[in-house]
Amino acid sequence: MTERVVLAYSGGLDTSVAIPYLAEQTGAEVIAVAVDVGQGGEDLNAIRQRALDCGAVEAEVIDARDEFAAEYCLPAMRANALYMDRYPLVSALSRPLIVKHLVAAARKHGGTIVSHGCTGKGNDQVRFEVGLSALAPDLKIIAPARDFAWTRDKAIAFAEEKGLPIDVSAKSPYSIDQNLWGRAVETGFLEDIWNGPIEDLYSYTADPAQERDADEVVITFDAGVPVAIDGETVTPYQAILELNRRAGAQGVGRLDMVEDRLVGIKSREVYEAPGAIALITAHQELEAVTVERDLARFKRGVDQRWGELVYDGLWFSPLKKALDAFIDDAQQQVSGEVRMTLHGGRATVTGRRSEASLYDFGMATYDTGDTFDQSLAKGFVQLWGLPSKMAAARDARLGGSQS
Repeated sequence: MTERVVLAYSGGLDTSVAIPYLAEQTGAEVIAVAVDVGQGGEDLNAIRQRALDCGAVEAEVIDARDEFAAEYCLPAMRANALYMDRYPLVSALSRPLIVKHLVAAARKHGGTIVSHGCTGKGNDQVRFEVGLSALAPDLKIIAPARDFAWTRDKAIAFAEEKGLPIDVSAKSPYSIDQNLWGRAVETGFLEDIWNGPIEDLYSYTADPAQERDADEVVITFDAGVPVAIDGETVTPYQAILELNRRAGAQGVGRLDMVEDRLVGIKSREVYEAPGAIALITAHQELEAVTVERDLARFKRGVDQRWGELVYDGLWFSPLKKALDAFIDDAQQQVSGEVRMTLHGGRATVTGRRSEASLYDFGMATYDTGDTFDQSLAKGFVQLWGLPSKMAAARDARLGGSQS
């Protein structure tokens, strides 16, 4: 029986060439699987036809935009996931979803091998292969760009030799990956980290320096989930799409950073994530109002670890699953409204209200109506500082010094 390879297919040069190349190298039939995670671009049916024209025996195109928003982007927002405190996990979130659909296609079509187009220098090879090993350890994996030293020049020559129906003339100077949650740009002149980004890099965001009127938006959350924008009910997908549009028009969500890749190298990346940054900013502010102090302090550490796990390709790990349960429980009271002003590249919170608020005006005010009993504070301060006071006295007695 002929083996079958399930290929993660984008419709571009590298994965199009991979179809006949894999067939030649392995003798297997190729099943192409393209997943729409909100990246835009070509029509899915055109992508499907190209895969068939390049020699795939089957080609599936999957509209996973709502699934991606609800089951991948939304958990990232509830975890305030910002790798290195800045990057909202654009590419890292889409990979486990694609892996899930690759495994489903392999089971459906009798595939024994899975293939992807990642190189050996990036994070995505890890995300694909660790995810596959968790969901389907029986499947073999081939990465042509890494395993066969497949370069772009070789790919172009092979495409021309085989007469493949793809355009090999246009070459972007950048490597770009984008989806509903954001857009990542690297390589080209950006590899010199002294070079500043230029406007041509950007697609999801307008120049924040342009003169325009500010945009005020009110986001309603229910248990940490955005459910309405300016009073209009939305799904998670619609919420992200709308804030990509409105925050993007104000230049919100541009990032230029040197990040620590999982493989051990530092890489310069330029990101655009207007909807992600606006939603995380609003969500963090509502948590500040509704989550008790010690839970909030602990969750900040959980959020950081959650983001690292996802960045590192461990979406399907036991720890990630356990942290999901913690975060879900911590979100039960994160309901209410946050008002933001989107302007000049910033999403600035200007108001917050919630029936679950822990903010008590009477306790907080310094004016008439103050209900805080200040007479309790003196004893509290004395007891709170007692351990430090005793340690200082001990050090002075023993002749030590405390800096």
